[in-house]
Amino acid sequence: MQLVTLWQCGEIMTENAVHTGAVNAVKEVWEKRIQKQNEDLKLQKDFQQKLVRIWEERVSLTKLREKVTVEDGRIILKIEKEEWKTLPSSLLKLNQLQEWQLHRIGLLKIPEFIGRFQNLIVLDLSRNTISEIPRGIGLLTRLQELILSYNKIKTVPKELSNCASLEKLELAVNRDICDLPQELSKLLNLLHLDLSMNQFSTIPPAVLNMPALEWLDMGSNRLKQLPDTIERMQRLHTLWLQRNEITCLPETISNMKNLGTLVLSNNQLQDIPVSMEEMTNLRFVNFRDNPLKLEVTLPPSENIDEEQELFGLQFMHAYIQESRRRAGMRFV
Repeated sequence: MQLVTLWQCGEIMTENAVHTGAVNAVKEVWEKRIQKQNEDLKLQKDFQQKLVRIWEERVSLTKLREKVTVEDGRIILKIEKEEWKTLPSSLLKLNQLQEWQLHRIGLLKIPEFIGRFQNLIVLDLSRNTISEIPRGIGLLTRLQELILSYNKIKTVPKELSNCASLEKLELAVNRDICDLPQELSKLLNLLHLDLSMNQFSTIPPAVLNMPALEWLDMGSNRLKQLPDTIERMQRLHTLWLQRNEITCLPETISNMKNLGTLVLSNNQLQDIPVSMEEMTNLRFVNFRDNPLKLEVTLPPSENIDEEQELFGLQFMHAYIQESRRRAGMRFV
């Protein structure tokens, strides 16, 4: 009786093992089916997303092509007041473009592939929300104008110095730029530089050493003084320094023989260097809204436009004469 029971128990165990094995086999089959089904769904989803991307790229390319114009023989991409937070890679199919004018489109970044647009002469991306200039910008060796005013840029890459043809650079109203890399002094053809409404506390050495610079705007910064080396900018003819905190001018400013326009309004100047009377090429100057220590009254004039020049060139010469007169009186 006991042997029978043991035999029966063994038979039951065998049946259970077979049953368990069958269940596991079925489970494995179903798991493989589910896994394959999931893989198929993923492949299908990836394929659908790829089709969507291809379609979107084609739609974007069509839209971009509609924005291409030709002016004075130059191929220009011109977009304004439309939303293009990013630029699609399909733009690469338009690599013959010579000029981008993309204003108020909400652009967040300059595409990394910008360096592949070797024909670009003008890159105007002003009035967007760009926060960074990619290093690839340095590959644009034919670029003559780079206009990035009214953005959110904080730093400028040294690779920009490789843009050997650059003549005009505008970084105004980015509000947070406080320095420039020394390498930018290699921009041998740069004529025009706008750094107004940023956070510069001094004129960067890179700017002082730009050999061809003729026009500079550093208005509305945090300048407190000008370096003695400002005389290095021998080709400069226009200098805007309004709305800073400049307290005095270096005597060396009189060595800037080509300077024709000098705007110093809304600063903290207390005096005008006597040596400035030697600046014979100076045609326009503005000392308005400075706490100058001497009071100078200009003689009445019949010229109705004279009011605009109350703190101009005539005022400067009168101030210097008064300064000389008072200095002479001290030695009598």
